[in-house]
Amino acid sequence: MAELQIDSILPDIEELIEHQQKGTLLNIMIDLHPADIEGILNRLKKEKRKYLFDLLPAELASEVLPELDSPVAEDVLEEAGDERLSSIIHEMDSDDAADIVAELPEDVQERVLDSLEDDVSDDVKELLVHDEDSAGGIMALEVLTMQETATIDETIEKIRELSDDIDHLYNVWVVDNKDNFVGSVSLKDLVLANGKAQLRSLMDSDVRTIHVRMDQEDVANFFKKYDLISAPVVDDQGKLVGRITIDDIVDVLEEEGSEDMARISGAPDEEIQEDSAFIISKARIPWLLVAFVGELIAAYILQQFNLEPSQQLIIAAFIPIVMAMGGASGQQASVTVVRGLAMGDIELHDTGTRLFKEFRVSLLNSTFFSILLFWIVYFWSGPLFAIILAGSMFIVINNATVLGALVPLFFKRLNIDPALAAAPLVSTSNDILGILIYLSITTFVLSVGL
Repeated sequence: MAELQIDSILPDIEELIEHQQKGTLLNIMIDLHPADIEGILNRLKKEKRKYLFDLLPAELASEVLPELDSPVAEDVLEEAGDERLSSIIHEMDSDDAADIVAELPEDVQERVLDSLEDDVSDDVKELLVHDEDSAGGIMALEVLTMQETATIDETIEKIRELSDDIDHLYNVWVVDNKDNFVGSVSLKDLVLANGKAQLRSLMDSDVRTIHVRMDQEDVANFFKKYDLISAPVVDDQGKLVGRITIDDIVDVLEEEGSEDMARISGAPDEEIQEDSAFIISKARIPWLLVAFVGELIAAYILQQFNLEPSQQLIIAAFIPIVMAMGGASGQQASVTVVRGLAMGDIELHDTGTRLFKEFRVSLLNSTFFSILLFWIVYFWSGPLFAIILAGSMFIVINNATVLGALVPLFFKRLNIDPALAAAPLVSTSNDILGILIYLSITTFVLSVGL
């Protein structure tokens, strides 16, 4: 089926909503994939998206809701009755249901959980205990487990019984009589085996498990490292408590990638689909304030150096290029390290090796641009300022590169998201140090020259 071109259908959807053509809209929505409905809801204004979502049957709404960004999900659930919420959540997998319930106000949470069937409510409550960014927060409780003494025929019959409750079935998890995880049997092996054979005779006991408290970013790297499509989640005692599948990991990668990009840009709490300018501004101001204060410090440092007016003009003319080269070099190193840490390609024990590598790179870059700037300024303003600018450029680039690589590693060691280091923090600190280095060299050379 070809990908839906939302732009081509959106005007018709909006017109149908304006004329409240419920039957026609419902017929169109039922034929669409949940991801396409999500794309349409993202493009609609608040009132129109609420109207359209309210038309969706509970089963379809339960498939669309997990796809929505938080601000859009809040819009479509606003003023939704407890009965409507309960009917939607009842159709969801446990992990998706827990995510939705966690976003509801506490009083609404209690009412919705009370209205759910006991088994569904218990599953959601169990998942809500875990940190949302941990393996326990993203795992699903719908797991097909069998005792190691169960036969192949018994297992296949169990699969038939639970076929409507478990999606994305890749393996049968095998446990002992104490519910401790002991191995896995693939569907391929299950189909090919003798029906009377016991699971323990063909299970793979060398299966890597994920601890329930493992951070979701580490879980994603775990899946990537071992090329997994599904993995069991166990507690401290080794008991099987849930499973994570590759579709969960795709969501984690998207979430972590978006979060890191937001932190790098200095807007870590901002949602793309957020409509409120106040909320967006509130997320950005603290990080802009860091940059603002940093530049004030840089301006104060600049004021402390007593230079003649003629010298001030030419020195000021080259401040942007020195600051820009330092900032760009620092950001390159910082983003590279942040990405390496996020992907698991760089570990904390690599700190010395990584810093040495970045220093070698900065030596080459700083040498190239220092020589280039020396000759440009030499023919522009003479040898004195050529020496000042070339020397400043060399030191600023090296300082910024090493700092850009070091700060994320330092943050990681403190268990703070290293993406924060690539935000205005690195940029601002490089500006402060850069202006200090530049003016210190300028003052020294001019005093010697005089």
